Amino acid sequence: MLRASFVALLPRSEAGTVTYMMRRWMGTFRISVVLLGLLMAAATSVRVEAEPTVAAASAFDGYVRAVELRLALQHRSPNGFVVVSPEEQARLRRGDFVVEQLTPSAEQELPGAMLHDWRGTAFVPGGTVAEFERLMRDFNGYSRIFSPQVLKASVSNRQGDPMQVTMRVRQKHILTVVMDTSYDVTFARLDAQHGYSVSRSTRIAEIDSPGTSSERVLGPSEEQGFLWRMNTYWSFEERDGGLLMQIESVSLTRSIPRGLGWAVRPFVESVPRDSLEFTLHSVSQTLRK
Repeated sequence: MLRASFVALLPRSEAGTVTYMMRRWMGTFRISVVLLGLLMAAATSVRVEAEPTVAAASAFDGYVRAVELRLALQHRSPNGFVVVSPEEQARLRRGDFVVEQLTPSAEQELPGAMLHDWRGTAFVPGGTVAEFERLMRDFNGYSRIFSPQVLKASVSNRQGDPMQVTMRVRQKHILTVVMDTSYDVTFARLDAQHGYSVSRSTRIAEIDSPGTSSERVLGPSEEQGFLWRMNTYWSFEERDGGLLMQIESVSLTRSIPRGLGWAVRPFVESVPRDSLEFTLHSVSQTLRK
């Protein structure tokens, strides 16, 4: 999207280009200011549940079970280990990323919450399963590989399966939110050319004034519900002279305040898409090096 916008500017004269860019920037700035005002108004005027409702949590757990069953069947055979169409294969070979929303419309809206299911795919020429797995197991290096989204990461227990991983993450989409998160992470192989991993969140806490002397974990009644649950599933295989890797992210967030869907929904839906694209870009760049 950014690339297309930039290419579209090239044929213009220098003065015209500057004018065009300024207009685009000012338009985006106005939209951002309006949206920021709406989000802050929503945060202060709408009661936010400290935790997802029992119905929302139950629906999320049921959806996750269905996703994990589908992936378990997918990972039993080399055929269809990574889901990609012939048209998508051509795009991936050109260096594009394929990012798609999988959440059925009927299941996206839950009582007081929203369900998000997104999948992203990339191809790295010359990449291998061993290199990918070594990279993804190096949690201490996440703050370098996935900067600035991951501020720090560590493994509290490397023995046994799953591993317990803690991360401090930062999401910046108009608003900046810092969270301390914990996950149970498992890696597995079908064979030398096919592998997968499962990451399930066990704790997500929003942080106030991160990096300052006033830093503290927000209490349940203070959190805004930007992220309640997040599971991540990687599938990766060696084929066609490189590594085909696919990530699926299933998350649960607070619902959109009533009456603000027209303004907030595009912002909410851009967060998981942008996060997947950022992750695929970071992993691809690191493997190419």
